[in-house]
Amino acid sequence: MSSIPRIVKESFTRIEPVADQATAYFYGRLFAEHPRLRALFPPAMDAHRERMFQALARIVWSLDAPGQMTDYLERLGRDHRKYGVLPEHYRAMGGALVATLRAFSGGHWTPEVEAAWASAYRSAADIMIAAAERDAAAAPPWWVAEVVDHQRRAPDLAVLTLRPDRRLKFTAGQYVQVQTARWPRVWRRYSIANAPRPDGTLSLHVRAVPGGWVSGALVRHTRVGDTLLLGPAQGTLTLDPDCDRDLLLVAGGTGLAPLKSLAEQEIAWARGRRVHLVVGARGPLDLYDLPDLRRLESGYPGLRVVPVPADAPPCDGPRGPVSAALERLRDRWDDHEVYVAGPPGMIRATVDAAQRLGVPLDRIHHDLLEAEQDAGGRARRASDRSA
Repeated sequence: MSSIPRIVKESFTRIEPVADQATAYFYGRLFAEHPRLRALFPPAMDAHRERMFQALARIVWSLDAPGQMTDYLERLGRDHRKYGVLPEHYRAMGGALVATLRAFSGGHWTPEVEAAWASAYRSAADIMIAAAERDAAAAPPWWVAEVVDHQRRAPDLAVLTLRPDRRLKFTAGQYVQVQTARWPRVWRRYSIANAPRPDGTLSLHVRAVPGGWVSGALVRHTRVGDTLLLGPAQGTLTLDPDCDRDLLLVAGGTGLAPLKSLAEQEIAWARGRRVHLVVGARGPLDLYDLPDLRRLESGYPGLRVVPVPADAPPCDGPRGPVSAALERLRDRWDDHEVYVAGPPGMIRATVDAAQRLGVPLDRIHHDLLEAEQDAGGRARRASDRSA
């Protein structure tokens, strides 16, 4: 068995405690040696540096699981197309990465460690480049989408309907990256709030968050007729078409978007499964989509929409009202597939509640990692704005 995973992991543990300094050094080195590459990146690099290190960590700790790592690298390779990344850019980034690791490893950096990192990086880059080339034969790097409807459902929340210039293939429950003309090269992730439609349009639920450049632009400064750029659909919070268990969908805030799309998909399949959609809310404005949910409910006997009372305690507490609602409904949740989306605290509380109610962990699906990354990015940007 190759010693490369062991060597790389041992070396990486010495870099993790100084991640912020190391990523700042990496990009400084990259842009100093290849100044033209700076144009590929957003003006503010804090969020991008954090995501880069998270991706590197995920790759490093997946070296012993090649199938899982390959899937992730292929997704990265396809996604990097929207930034304009070319094969030669991977070579430049590999050189900056090795230089960074050497600078921060001190006396622990040896020729053997350098050879292991160089080999691991070449393998990873080859996978990403090959995936990007295959994807380029079938899809554009991004889609230009016209805003055909913009509904302000609350002072800080809007529902946008977009029409891409060509069909954007996606599966219910997935998300797209969005860029506005107001903030070039700044991409943010938003879940698609509908199952695929015959006309190819898609809807997004967007809440303007403090310090949110893209979210604020989408809610407050976007109008019908404007255009946005969309990246390819991604995400694994999707239904298994071969599963026949009933569904429990638990949403908090704009986490409703992907779960509404799952409900629409199940209605379109018309397989007769029961669907419980529990919608947590901090206040009445969080039930911004209730009229449309009631319309769905009236057209599909198997769907039951359960709003959590608006005057309940915050929905992301350790034993908040969403968890209490599941217990009050008193259904056989252990026979269900459970999908959860919303704030990180609500996701964790709901997963705990579902397990207490007998649902096996492998039947509970959520996007906690993405939710935590988004929440961390929002908190950091808000702090930066305050400073």
